[in-house]
Amino acid sequence: MPTYRTPDVYVEEISVFPPSVAEVESAIPAFIGYTEKALRRGENIGLKPTMIRSYTQFQEYYGDPQPLETKVTVAADGKITEIKPPEKLKHNLAYSLKMFYENGGGKCYVVSVGDYAKDVTFDDFEKGLAAVETEDEPTLIVFPEAVLLDDQKYGDLVQAALRQCGSLKDRFGIFDVFEGNGDELDLEASRARFGSENLKYGAAYFPFLRTSMNHWVTESEDNVKVKVGTAAEQGLGELKTENNALYNAIKAELVNHFVDLPPSGAVAGVYAATDTNRGVWKAPANVGLSRVVEPLVKVNNPDQGDMNIDASTGKSINVLRSFYGVTKVWGARTLDGNSNEWRYINVRRFFNMVEESVKKSTYWAVFESNDANT
Repeated sequence: MPTYRTPDVYVEEISVFPPSVAEVESAIPAFIGYTEKALRRGENIGLKPTMIRSYTQFQEYYGDPQPLETKVTVAADGKITEIKPPEKLKHNLAYSLKMFYENGGGKCYVVSVGDYAKDVTFDDFEKGLAAVETEDEPTLIVFPEAVLLDDQKYGDLVQAALRQCGSLKDRFGIFDVFEGNGDELDLEASRARFGSENLKYGAAYFPFLRTSMNHWVTESEDNVKVKVGTAAEQGLGELKTENNALYNAIKAELVNHFVDLPPSGAVAGVYAATDTNRGVWKAPANVGLSRVVEPLVKVNNPDQGDMNIDASTGKSINVLRSFYGVTKVWGARTLDGNSNEWRYINVRRFFNMVEESVKKSTYWAVFESNDANT
């Protein structure tokens, strides 16, 4: 009670209603990977988790996708004989961010761990993961480029992310199956990479996706190399004035060559859209994916049964399948598939949301006296 030192009429307002528990946001991914640049209004934001709200803002801060070379061979008579797009993306974060927003994503964090001149390394991702640990707001961890690590390092990184999720208890990992392009998929080895701890805090998705996005072409179009007959190779942009008909023919063919991506970026968008439209308690599944042509591997019911349920390890793998031309997320299990309590993604993430909401809403009582009111 305050001490009154003079005679007067004093009015005090006393709170009648107890403090309320406000629901925290539940689908804010932290994307970790490599970008063209990392500048915000002249400030270097490399290894600094930075919140963005749109793909346009990503481009402003972090630049465009990596411009890899596409080779076009044209016969002397002007007929296009071959188009060879990049065989494999070296860095895919920009494309994955685009898929996130195409599938309902909103606010997210980006951690740039290097530029396109660098090779993908475990150490860079480990630094990015450490940077995310100090941020309170992210609730999902996503690193689509990590599939370019070797299998052992990928396993180490995934287990490090699961440890962070298990320690902080306010976030969840969305992981890609290492052999998601279908090359010699070994389910036993894939499951082993996830370790045996904190499995309820992550989910794995298979296979990779063929998107409807085309490979990035620079403004000058010089990363599309055209060789006509025996003439010297030249950039596509140079043809625009020299041979406009051939230029337009090549542009028309380039749109038929698509980017293949790990699914985690698109799936993160599904999480965000489901949480917004229905709530975190709804399973992020049976949702059609936008900007997807098809999964790179077609999975039937018996094959999915082996992935979805594994009696020995319990490490469920969620499958993306195509039904009547629509690719859907067709699984909603955590990596702790043998758990009766935590086998489903929506259950784990709902409890994450409730626990974090209660924690934040009761901070007012931390230094209060331990009496009947508290």
